[in-house]
Amino acid sequence: MKCSFCGKNIVPGTGKIFVKKTGKKYFFCSGKCEKNLLKLGRTPAKFKWTNAGMKEKTAEKKGAE
Repeated sequence: MKCSFCGKNIVPGTGKIFVKKTGKKYFFCSGKCEKNLLKLGRTPAKFKWTNAGMKEKTAEKKGAE
């Protein structure tokens, strides 16, 4: 299972699951990820410490060359 915000693997028996009224499931590895997505409404691509942010960072480097 992967974290819905940062994309890191979650060890079985750890983390949290949040289910919206629509039935959409969110898996979180830490409170940091949970707060950033649910409470603050942030997008993962804007942060360098997330997998989406790392992918975007490498794409920018390739475009600059």
